[in-house]
Amino acid sequence: MAAAGVVVKEEGKSVSSAVDPREVFEKGKFEVSSITTKSGIFSSLKPLFIFTPTTPGSYPVILFFHGFSCVGSFYSDFLNLIASHGYVIAAPQLYVMPTTNQMQEIKSATEVIKWLPSGLNPLLPTNVEGDISKLSLVGHSRGGKTAFSLALGISRPSLPFSAVIGIDPVAGTKCFQPQPHILTPLSEPFKISAPITVIGTGLGPKSASPITCPCAPDGFNHVAFFKKCRPTCAHFVAVDYGHMDILNDNPPGITGLLTNIACKNGKGPRKLMRECCSGLVVASLKAYLENDESFLKAIYVDPSIAPVDLNPAKVIYKASFS
Repeated sequence: MAAAGVVVKEEGKSVSSAVDPREVFEKGKFEVSSITTKSGIFSSLKPLFIFTPTTPGSYPVILFFHGFSCVGSFYSDFLNLIASHGYVIAAPQLYVMPTTNQMQEIKSATEVIKWLPSGLNPLLPTNVEGDISKLSLVGHSRGGKTAFSLALGISRPSLPFSAVIGIDPVAGTKCFQPQPHILTPLSEPFKISAPITVIGTGLGPKSASPITCPCAPDGFNHVAFFKKCRPTCAHFVAVDYGHMDILNDNPPGITGLLTNIACKNGKGPRKLMRECCSGLVVASLKAYLENDESFLKAIYVDPSIAPVDLNPAKVIYKASFS
């Protein structure tokens, strides 16, 4: 990337592109196969969900971490959208019991990373290959914190990472901050060399009812995470949506019901939020992995091209990017 400092939005400025930048918010050109496996290092209670293009080829790999007490399948609509743009996504169920401490969650994620080089490709469609040399970490809620923790070297993951993306990441509450305390001190930047995108929600810091707590409280949410990011980094906030609005519309079971009522939700269709967040992930990975920053810049210059209102929208580049 050749830009330096904060990309400055000028009156009347536009980004020229041979393609419509809005296409990242739509279904991509690849048909996607969804695979659930319970073999290898995964128990019957901790399946691995895979979303992969079916067209022969080599595709960058995304390791996706679910949010607190969520089930990986609750993200299927969201992850299918990302995979349709040419990515292989491995989404492990890191734990079943919500009492699992986060250090154990991070350890489980590290085991998945060790498994990837030998275990992923045999599960993919014929002549489809996941390129783990372009491995990105993406996580939602507590899974966002897990992604950042791995990028910081906690639990000593065995592979390098090309990008880190947190979707409404959460590090705890005023009353309880589980280990590791990666936001402390807030003034000390993350020692992460990979480029980072942080996506937040405007309703995450708000309570769903007088008797519930915010799902992404102030001081421990996307704002704090982004404050610790060094360039290259980006920050987008979907102001009218809530913490769980990237999930499928009606996740099944008691757990699914709880995800619908525990957090304050937006009034708009979740479909738009899924399209927005998947588009921001794809635009970020195009910039970070392919050096095609046209989509990310276009969204910054004109956030109205996104399906939902984004405010703020910020992109900060290094003086040079390789």
